[in-house]
Amino acid sequence: MVYLVVRAGGGGWRAIADTLFLARTGRLLIRSLALAAAVSAASATIGVALAWLTVRCDLPGRRIWRVVAALPLAVPSYVAAFAFASELPDLTGFRPTFVVLTLLSYPYVFLPVAAVLERIDPAMEEAARSLGDGPLTAFRRVTLRQIRPAAATGSLLVCLYVLSDFGAVSILRFDSFTRVIYQSYQSSFDRRPAAILGCLLLVFTLGILVAEARTRGRARYFGGSRGAPRRPDLVRLGRWRWAALALPVGVAAFALAAPLGTTLRWLAESVRAEVDFGRVGRAAGATVLASALGAVVTAAAAIPVGLLAARSRSRVAAFIERSAFVGHALPGIVVALSLVFFTVRFMNPLYQRLPVLVFAYLVLFLPLAVSAVYGSALQAPPALEEVARSLGKRPREVFRTVTAPLLAPGVGAGTALVFLTCLKELPATLLLGPTGFETLATRVWSATQAGAFGDAALPALLLVAVGAVPTWLLTRRGGTAVT
Repeated sequence: MVYLVVRAGGGGWRAIADTLFLARTGRLLIRSLALAAAVSAASATIGVALAWLTVRCDLPGRRIWRVVAALPLAVPSYVAAFAFASELPDLTGFRPTFVVLTLLSYPYVFLPVAAVLERIDPAMEEAARSLGDGPLTAFRRVTLRQIRPAAATGSLLVCLYVLSDFGAVSILRFDSFTRVIYQSYQSSFDRRPAAILGCLLLVFTLGILVAEARTRGRARYFGGSRGAPRRPDLVRLGRWRWAALALPVGVAAFALAAPLGTTLRWLAESVRAEVDFGRVGRAAGATVLASALGAVVTAAAAIPVGLLAARSRSRVAAFIERSAFVGHALPGIVVALSLVFFTVRFMNPLYQRLPVLVFAYLVLFLPLAVSAVYGSALQAPPALEEVARSLGKRPREVFRTVTAPLLAPGVGAGTALVFLTCLKELPATLLLGPTGFETLATRVWSATQAGAFGDAALPALLLVAVGAVPTWLLTRRGGTAVT
């Protein structure tokens, strides 16, 4: 962040004003914020509705639909955009971009809301019903208030995801901050305008985080019942039971079936022509290598942060934990630009080397792993560690035999989520990847930019297939890692 600000201010206030006060910059800001707001609202609506239907209602095949509803999380935005754009080349602008990003972003709301709906105490709903409230009124006055924090958190993630998205807006030719920053970086010898726009995007992104934290306040949402929790009764949909299937079926058709069907058709045509399987195989290996390194390094860095945040109530611990979340507020292209400038100027031997790309993944996705580790650490009683130390165990042995097994579920969930996110990251990989280091994401990008949709089909399908594995693991965990 500091280096990006220094780089942007290198030309003085005149250069900053010449970029910030352009009419195009104002339009760019309005378009980007409007897209983020629209996608966040639509994703919250779809995510909450799907969570309610698949968790609390007697929807036919509800457990299967719950897994299907989470699968769009494995589809990169540029893969879906490529699939739709290859069928309808004139599909550009705000509306197509809004539809594509909504179809792929709603799982960020769906997963945490579904997890909360499984755990909330039904006693308050039953009390509301006993006092005369109907099902809809009880849902609005009781249940909706309990799931609101999870829905708000998911919507915030959607908003940050849309502001940082690069693939869909580029393929569908919608001018947002990330697309214009990348074009400015690529097309000009003077990279200062790109840094200035990056700082502006950073300011508004951090502003959204601060506003969300203030509106959250000190409210708490928990029940007052004692004893073992019980599962709420399923809501009987009656004659609407089969009609309610229209929502999950429709969403799955547009979010999964349509893009995957189009990609398969392009793959069949490319196989009849000629496919460089060796190149795709090398790209797949590079993708797994970079994503696995990023996931392992990030999970390892998250363990002390999450454990400290759970064990200590000091201001230092709180500061360290919150500092980790700053990176997630930075769009990938902003992090990539800052690391490009920094490595070229001060650490030139590391420019376009794999360690810098892995470090970018660490900066961007550390909070995803910290949240998961923190959740597991809260459920691990410190008394067990104290007992082990009282029996003569050294700190290293206590961590290996007691703490590590208790943290393992959270570390595993965080690693899976970071691996999935690294798979889909495009701008940081484009700008920081070593020379000749091609991943599936960059392969899809380069092929679609050249109009070679057949060449993009196989790497796109491989990306979805690899990403489906951690998505399935996260679905089994109940979505807690996403929050």
